[in-house]
Amino acid sequence: MKKKRILSIITAALIAGSVLTACSGSTTETGVSSPDAVSQSESMTSSEGTSSEKQNTSSAVTDIINDAELFTERDLSGDYEQDGAVTVTGSGTSFKVSGDGAKADGSVLTISQEGTYIFIGTVTDGRIVVEADDSAKIQLVFNGFSITSSDYSALYVKNADKVFITLADGSDNTVSDGSEYKADSEESTVDSAIFSKCDLTVNGTGSLTVKGNMSHAVVSKDDLKIASGTLTVTSVGSAVCGKDSVRIADGTINITSGGDGIKSTNDEDTDKGFIYIGGGSITIKSETDGIQAETAFVSENAVIDIVSGGGSENSSKTHVDNFGGWGGWNDSAASGSEDSTSAKGIKTGGDMNIKSGTITIDSADDSVHSNGNITIADGTLSVTSGDDGIHADTSLTIDGGKVTVTKSYEALESSAVIINGGDIDVTSSDDGINCGGGSDSSAMGGRMGQNSFTADSDVYLKITGGTVKVNAGGDGLDSNNTITIEGGTIYVDGPTDNGNGAIDFETTATISGGTMIAVGSSGMAESFSEDSAQASILYAFTSSHSANEKITLTSSTGEEILSYTSAKSFNAVNLSSPQLKSGEKYTLTAGSESVTIELDSNTYSNVQGGMGGGMGGGMLGGKMW
Repeated sequence: MKKKRILSIITAALIAGSVLTACSGSTTETGVSSPDAVSQSESMTSSEGTSSEKQNTSSAVTDIINDAELFTERDLSGDYEQDGAVTVTGSGTSFKVSGDGAKADGSVLTISQEGTYIFIGTVTDGRIVVEADDSAKIQLVFNGFSITSSDYSALYVKNADKVFITLADGSDNTVSDGSEYKADSEESTVDSAIFSKCDLTVNGTGSLTVKGNMSHAVVSKDDLKIASGTLTVTSVGSAVCGKDSVRIADGTINITSGGDGIKSTNDEDTDKGFIYIGGGSITIKSETDGIQAETAFVSENAVIDIVSGGGSENSSKTHVDNFGGWGGWNDSAASGSEDSTSAKGIKTGGDMNIKSGTITIDSADDSVHSNGNITIADGTLSVTSGDDGIHADTSLTIDGGKVTVTKSYEALESSAVIINGGDIDVTSSDDGINCGGGSDSSAMGGRMGQNSFTADSDVYLKITGGTVKVNAGGDGLDSNNTITIEGGTIYVDGPTDNGNGAIDFETTATISGGTMIAVGSSGMAESFSEDSAQASILYAFTSSHSANEKITLTSSTGEEILSYTSAKSFNAVNLSSPQLKSGEKYTLTAGSESVTIELDSNTYSNVQGGMGGGMGGGMLGGKMW
């Protein structure tokens, strides 16, 4: 719908500039990288970069995620030695210690030495503090253990090299903090039921319930790894946070969050701030973003189910702002929350790579959002969005898999959209596939205004393969520059109003392979450019046709070349097939209306102004359809 927006966008730009709000975590100290990695990439602990450097390192971070050894053998094993371990028994407001390395002082247990500590029993009001040497690796084995702190973090890792929380087989464990912490200026940054200043790993085959009653549930100021186990996490603020990274190998994770579900926030070090999910089953219900990565997001082999911001029924597109454009997400649901900037499903400030797995999202804001590039290689992605289904500032590439957008404002949106394969089925109230140019200011905050509309070589739609189905209330296929179709099978149910077209482009649209059937209104209908290598037909009928009417194109010998049953009413159709040849005659039938068309060139159109580019403006018999 870009043509109708230009005036309101220019007006808005003269009145006010866009505001982009970024989410970030606190900048307290980080821990020392663990030396026990199997083959940990040296680049994972490289020197910090400046903000300007960070803007160009998103793809490098994604490469690090893809290539690095993200988990050590000890991370993944979940094993522990009982011989020589210290046993800690909780009872009421006290701890009983059997062994060396830990000391109880009233309701506070302090661990000061490297080793394995096995916890059993119930502490109704107390806390565990880990304060050991920088080189200490400490394993906390929860074996039927529950701890609640009324006025502080229940587990506070103040200093160590790395801490493992191992969930013993078959055990049920609980960690919960108080709703209001006691005043402590020295430790004012501690704000979660489990809070660690060093690397933290959760593993084992038992279960752990974590309740963040004051703010967050689980926080690591370094790397947070979840290797296995069953985690049930609830929080007033964000639920699961790893400043430098969050890495999930496996396990079952259920999150209910008043803020973000899972997030990584390091915006100072150019190779950190990422989230990697390599497996497991993850369910998130969050008031704001489901998953937020500062630099990059990679997932494979996981089953992820997210509902953010109350879902699409709480759409960010339910009101119009004062400038005539669509307003940002109404974040009243998270009023007062530090995470109240957006309610996206999965969001990253850099690149995103979905390799495989199954992801289902119902979001008030964009379902999938990247400030860089998105690549979908395989798997199943199903989204229901109150705003964009999938948005990437720079490029969106779909190489395979099944991508379904059941509800959206705009379904697929990026400067460049490249479809090389897969099964894509999208529905939108506005544009189905929109290549707009410029970044969408809904990126890491709310939207104010829209994309720029200058023709740009970085702006284009290219389809080389796959099956693409689009049902759009606005333009079906929309590019502010070029559209190139080289293959694939494309079905477009376009607009029923005359302010949009089934295909809409700024400069050229060429087709050299594949099959396309696009139906819609004729008011802004555009045909393919004359230099297309494959023949096409744009035809406006003399009357409107109802939904569910069958469209067929047959050769002069009666062979059926194309057929399609429209999902909506229409009066124009745009067809192309490798079987169409210039100089041949064809019969086009829609319902009871049938016409004979003779192709005298590769591009046939009976729509005035419908021959490529510009504002289109189809007139038929002096009547605007």
